[in-house]
Amino acid sequence: MLLPKHDIKIDERDRQILSLLLENGRIPFKEIGKRLGISDVAVKKRIDKLEKAGIIKGYTANIDPKALGFSIISLTGVDVEPGDLIRLARILSSKEYVKSTWITAGDHSIMLEIWARDSEEMERIIKEIEGMRGVNRVCPAVVTQKLKTRC
Repeated sequence: MLLPKHDIKIDERDRQILSLLLENGRIPFKEIGKRLGISDVAVKKRIDKLEKAGIIKGYTANIDPKALGFSIISLTGVDVEPGDLIRLARILSSKEYVKSTWITAGDHSIMLEIWARDSEEMERIIKEIEGMRGVNRVCPAVVTQKLKTRC
């Protein structure tokens, strides 16, 4: 059972645990405890509490797209007809080349993280998105350097 988020209070130790997990999601409880001066059992209890509260939603691998042959990464804004927003967000989310999808209230209705092997593939992807019914405009921004990825 998930606790409502407003019922959980996190303290400085919880924040330190979260920071360590962001650096390395596979860090052993014993190592966290050693760094924070608490037992590994206390660390496990705190992490269990954070998971049950929905603060920790899961653990993932941090993958380098370039190591997999994806040389072009784009943060792409997609402007859509209001009635097509959810439908298009679902369609785009299902595409293999889309690694993250956000519905936003900013400059664009949908933001996508797209991985492509080269500029020709990126061009084909952008044309595919532009051709979808309900899409008004596609605004790709190619990432030239990634500086930070965690909270």
